[in-house]
Formats: sequence, C-alpha cells, structure tokens
Amino acid sequence: MDGFQSFPAPAKVNLFLHIIGQRADGYHLLQTVFRLLDFDDTIHLKVRADGIINRTQDIKGVSAEQDLCVRAAKLLKQHSKTELGVDIAVDKRIPMGGGLGGGSSDAATVLLALNKLWNLNLPRQTLIDLGLTLGADVPVFIFGQNAWAEGIGEQLQAVKLKPAWYIIMTPQVHVSTVEVFSAKELTRNTIPTTIAAFSRVGASNNLHNDLEPVVSQQYPAVAACLEWLSQFTKARMSGSGASVFAEIENKALAEDILAKMPHEIAGVPVFRCLARGLDKHPLYEYASE
Repeated sequence: MDGFQSFPAPAKVNLFLHIIGQRADGYHLLQTVFRLLDFDDTIHLKVRADGIINRTQDIKGVSAEQDLCVRAAKLLKQHSKTELGVDIAVDKRIPMGGGLGGGSSDAATVLLALNKLWNLNLPRQTLIDLGLTLGADVPVFIFGQNAWAEGIGEQLQAVKLKPAWYIIMTPQVHVSTVEVFSAKELTRNTIPTTIAAFSRVGASNNLHNDLEPVVSQQYPAVAACLEWLSQFTKARMSGSGASVFAEIENKALAEDILAKMPHEIAGVPVFRCLARGLDKHPLYEYASE
C-alpha cells in the first residue's frame, strides 16, 4: 500500500470479569483484568494534507459513520484543530463481536498513531479521555499496559502478569452485549476483590466471568467451547463473548491443544488461535505521560 504506514492493534482477554453493582444510569460496575495479546489487527494510515478523513475500503455491515477508526480520527482532528487528514485501511484478524476488543483496539491504535503522525504530542490521559467517548474498552489500549480495571472499566491500574500463552476459541455466533448485560438472570452482586487478592490467587476458581452463565445458556456453541477447552485446564469466556480462552504457561502444550481443537462445534464454525501475552502495547511510546 503505497505511502501507507502500518500499525498493530492488539487483542485482549479479560482474565476475569466480576459485576459488582449497577449505577443509576444503567451502567454496570465491574472489576476485571485486561491482558494484552500479540494477536492483532493491522491499521494502515496515510496522512493527507487536505484535512479529509477517508476510509479506503468498505467493511460489511459497518458504515463509515459507525466505523470506530473513522470516528476516532475525526474526534482527534476536532480536538487538536489540526489541518491534516488521513486515509485509513484495516486488515481485520480479530473476530468482530468476540469479546477480544478488536474494534476498541483499532480505535485506540488510530488515536495513538495519529498522535505521532500528526505531530500532536498529546499526553496519554488526553487520549484516554477521548477514547472513553468512543467506548468503554478503548482506554485500556491507550493506557497500554496490562491493567486492573474498575468503575465501568475506565479506572485503570497497571498490573504485572507472568508470561503465558492463550488458546482462543471463538464460535461464529453474534453475542449481543446489550442483551447479555440486561438479562434478568445476570448476577450483579459479586463481592468486590482486590489487586492483592488477585496477585495471590491469579486465575484461581475464585475468579470468574459473571456473564458466562448467561451467554452459555443463550448460545450453546459458547457452552460447548467452554466444555471442550476445560478438558485441559480452566477455561473462561472473555468479555461478553463469544470468545473462550485458556491460559497455558507451556507453549508446546498450548500448541498441542490447538492442534486438537475442532474447526466446528455444536454445528457452528470456530475461529481458533494461539497468542502470547504482552507486557505493553506495541505503540506505548506514541503518547507522552
């Protein structure tokens, strides 16, 4: 792609997701740990002198007005008052709607990369504040480190995590995040935990995803993926699904499990991948502190 520069937009998994309450405005209060992965989309950007924000390819089911990458670029342009524009193209690898943060990560990478390409030099917190207006998961990618998150996911603290590999299964079903969070059977009263407790127990059975039972009941393919992966080790759902993952410290064992993984489960095609946990976002240095 002539004149374009390419930037990674990494996926994430939620090592656990506890719903501990609900605000008066309907937003859920949660606790989670975000782990960044070396599995990513690629964002291609080419600076324009004429100020136009232009998406160079159509994305099925996503209009330019809805596209988080386009919205991120427009938001940054409006905030910074720059006269520059950009051409945007995206290579999607992260499954859409899978709970791996693909769309949010794409938007964060646009904000980080344009901060550099447009020579804006905005501080990280400014980009985080802009990102939050695009979606609750955008800030963690701009934060750029594995993070303990509270509030609605916007209160972030860096956490150190051990090296690990993650086996991911994503059944090709579309899970509605809105429907899952509004389900009557969803428990919203998990007792809050602490970073210290998480550090002690890691991914123990005390930590779980409160959305998992609701999604498993509504989407049998998700339940089937959890059951299959749990043969080998503790499996969890990421975010609001549909992706299911397991943390494995030994790469050879992870590769062996991946090789056995079915391409279809409960009559539904399954996306499969193996990813390594990251310590920092590849574009971490693109924002000043």
